[in-house]
This record gives sequence, structure tokens and C-alpha cells, in this order.
Amino acid sequence: MRITVDMNVCESHGQCVFAAPEVFSFDDEDYLHYDAEPSDELRDKVTAAAASCPVRAITIAG
Repeated sequence: MRITVDMNVCESHGQCVFAAPEVFSFDDEDYLHYDAEPSDELRDKVTAAAASCPVRAITIAG
């Protein structure tokens, strides 16, 4: 599984951080960081994170 977040679209709503904190996080300046290739064991959480993004900035491949 590979994740891409379009940082030109992301508005830092943080829904992905709540849905999959193992994969998504904010730094001290509210800039999103994420694991681009998380374990497949986290697929359900990553899928929920992508679905919860209000601006649909998260894409999952593989």
C-alpha cells in the first residue's frame, strides 16, 4: 500500500490523524507528516482516514 497526500489540497483538518494516528501526525507547526508506505495491517485505518478527509487529499494505491 502506498499513500499520497496532495499537500496543495490538504487544509490540515486532522481527520486523518484521528482515524490513523499510526500513519498521520502533525508537527508543532500543524504541518502534516505521514508514513507513505504503512503496513497492510493498517489498511482499514488508512482507508477510513482517506474517507474522512473533507477535501479528499489522500490517495491510496496498491
